[in-house]
Amino acid sequence: MRTILGRLAGALVALALTSGLAAAQTKVTVAIGGGACLCYLPTVLARQLGEYEKAGLAVELVDLKGGSDALKAVLGGSADVVSGYFDHTVNLAAKKQEMQSFVVYDRYPGLVLVVSPSHNAAIKSIKDLAGKKVGVSAPGSSTDFFLKYLLKKNGVAASDVAVIGVGLGATAVAAMQQGQIEAAVMLDPSVTVLQGSYPDLRILADTRTQKDTLDVFGGEYPGGSLYSTAAWIKSHEKEAQALTNAIVNTLDWIQSHSPEEIMAKMPPEIVGKNKELYLAALKNTLPMYSKTGMMDPKGADAVLAVFSESSPEVAKANIDLSKTFTNRFVEAARKTTGTGAK
Repeated sequence: MRTILGRLAGALVALALTSGLAAAQTKVTVAIGGGACLCYLPTVLARQLGEYEKAGLAVELVDLKGGSDALKAVLGGSADVVSGYFDHTVNLAAKKQEMQSFVVYDRYPGLVLVVSPSHNAAIKSIKDLAGKKVGVSAPGSSTDFFLKYLLKKNGVAASDVAVIGVGLGATAVAAMQQGQIEAAVMLDPSVTVLQGSYPDLRILADTRTQKDTLDVFGGEYPGGSLYSTAAWIKSHEKEAQALTNAIVNTLDWIQSHSPEEIMAKMPPEIVGKNKELYLAALKNTLPMYSKTGMMDPKGADAVLAVFSESSPEVAKANIDLSKTFTNRFVEAARKTTGTGAK
């Protein structure tokens, strides 16, 4: 089961490769909160398609354990842009730190709360997680935010659950298979990998489709995006526009190609040897990807509402959501390509 997600060290090397024309291009470093996760596929695929190079950029993709680690890389100055979940910009706004999303590639978050196969008998609902160990990619990541939201929604105190950082790939799958944790918030392809071995895998909450996302949140809820500090975007508008152009073109490419064609473009180290399982996971994930790159303001409202419910700090912060995202780069990209915001 580790074949799809294994050898991530090799994938890290592959992701770090930059164009041979780097010297003639502007270098931008993008930190990803788990490059093997299908939720971040557009960021990796854009490199595979040569879209960054076409946009005049030499992009270095740095693969990290989770979204919180990618965010730390940008805040610490070792990366320029985060490829991660939009909800971090809202959470940081409550702390008076200005981060802004400038292109959205996931319409839905794709987060799935799954029960460890060996604990199916004991855990049949979210309420049963009280007193249990639950895995997330990393504490403070979107997987952690999602878990806390679900716990509160179901009347379980966050302090009653032991949160364990297990990553998003092979380490998360192994922790679930070995029963080191009773449940975990996971994403594809990890969920599909587990389902391949455990057809009766119990899913307590799923946000991979529009229907599932509406059931959980009551509205659409944007997931992955490119975002950075407001200061970096202001001083690097050319680079932000180029990144946006690359992602928008990649999203258009995804919409016009089959799952098999998409998989064929992805790095072999990420796909792994079990192509059938990867393809199944990709098919499950395709509805997640944005068709436009635009942020739906109602989606941003939903993120704020969720955080306000689970975080007193966010609820009382009087956040101006308009500062947490911008659609102007996507609008400009659409005018350039002539496709319009579909």
